[in-house]
Amino acid sequence: MKFSEEQVKDIVALRESLIEQIDRHQESMEMLEKNVIVVDSFLKDSSFTKASQLGTKIVEKQKNSEIVNKSEESSIPIKRGNDGKIIANAYITPEQVSIVLDNEIEISADTPPFKSFFIDRIIGEMKKKDIAAVENGKIQKESIIDYIINKNGSDIREIIIKNYRQKERVNELISTAGWSLTRMLENINK
Repeated sequence: MKFSEEQVKDIVALRESLIEQIDRHQESMEMLEKNVIVVDSFLKDSSFTKASQLGTKIVEKQKNSEIVNKSEESSIPIKRGNDGKIIANAYITPEQVSIVLDNEIEISADTPPFKSFFIDRIIGEMKKKDIAAVENGKIQKESIIDYIINKNGSDIREIIIKNYRQKERVNELISTAGWSLTRMLENINK
């Protein structure tokens, strides 16, 4: 059976779409597995109760507390390099990484090295690779990494990075955000 050139192109596009979906789901599964490890660690550290009894205790705690703040349980603290003080928390979903600065931290987006290092060099380089991947037909244009900076006045409150797509990027984004924020605080205090 012979396929037309257009049919072959459609089949190739379908294959690439399937591969992208597999990659996305694999990354989601890996992230879920990491979250299970974090939850297991939390449960292990907080209790020496048998696992069979944990289910009933958790249900009782949820019934007794009116507000269950799940975001705190799934956050990754970002600490200042010199003293280990938490300056932000990262919240990771399969679609984005949100870096939310601590309420006490007041840093302008104009403070170096935020734009020159974190935005231009780190995210900018990831964006260049994504654009090249789009040009090579490996990813869709909608999958290019992008960011949003939410501010209160000139102060950064939250940095949202969308379409990170690779777990290695999450680690790099979180560690370089911590380094950048630490340097920014040092530059403010000079």
